[in-house]
Amino acid sequence: MPESSHMDKMPRSHTWPTLTCSGAKVAFIWTTACKRHHACSEVHGFVPTGRWNGDGVVGTGGKVPVEDDITLTVDGKDTYEEVKKSGRYRECKRTAGRVHHRPAYRQLWEGSQRPQPLDGGCPSFLQTSQKIIQFASGKEPQPGDTIIYVAGAFDLFHIGHVDFLETVYKQSDKPYVIVGLHFDQEVNRYKGKNYPIMNVHERTLSVLACRYVSEVVIGAPYAVGRDLLDHFKVDLVCHGKTEVFPDKDSSDPYAEPKKRGIFRTVDSGNGLTTDDIVQRIIKNRLQFEARNQKKEAKEMAVIQAMKRREGEKSHDRAQAAV
Repeated sequence: MPESSHMDKMPRSHTWPTLTCSGAKVAFIWTTACKRHHACSEVHGFVPTGRWNGDGVVGTGGKVPVEDDITLTVDGKDTYEEVKKSGRYRECKRTAGRVHHRPAYRQLWEGSQRPQPLDGGCPSFLQTSQKIIQFASGKEPQPGDTIIYVAGAFDLFHIGHVDFLETVYKQSDKPYVIVGLHFDQEVNRYKGKNYPIMNVHERTLSVLACRYVSEVVIGAPYAVGRDLLDHFKVDLVCHGKTEVFPDKDSSDPYAEPKKRGIFRTVDSGNGLTTDDIVQRIIKNRLQFEARNQKKEAKEMAVIQAMKRREGEKSHDRAQAAV
């Protein structure tokens, strides 16, 4: 399943400024695509016109374009109008309660105050065991595997996280990487401000989607203690170059793995952090707000028009049946 990523100037013209450059987006999709995507390429046009030859999207190898919601140009036109006429367009519903620009909204307000859910949107993420299973690898550690444990918030999962996890993965010839995700309250304790931006359920699926991750511990204890290490039979504990915040009692959360001689600091060579992403969002705050207000108004108009057309079709079918 090939994936296409728009060049930076395309989203800026039609939606909003990108938070990562084109090269980083392609690398992110390719490496995290995880268990899902098989290739990724850059495309120069926001609208598929001219790139659609009837057999597929030129330059991508894709035969059937798939979107997860309505996409509109800056003029409010359907970006896939031409493709839909060919009968090849498909649409799959995104995870209930998730809108791709909504995490950005959460950080537009500094401090502890958070914006209320937008009208018509789902106010919370709907997590189910089946949803987790869809993202999980389902593989158990095998004899000879090196069980590697890492922990953190992994908030707004980005290419910096991916590079770190790839570096961790390469610490062994047969790695089995377990990621411990801290609960929201714990993340807020050591990060403060308005963190985490994404709740633990959202962060779980983001991390599970990464090809370098074998298992996720949801709500892992902040201190990597004896019980956790023994339960998972951990061979190696890794941490990146980011700051290690002390536990509630001011103790070192990695004291036990250091005592056992299984702690290792790894350098991925990528210094991008969630704070960097947040600062980019704040910098473009007014532009984000204006863009989302206008775009949502256009999207609602299109949705209402589609509902009216469906209602008219249903009425016509009912009349024909009579």
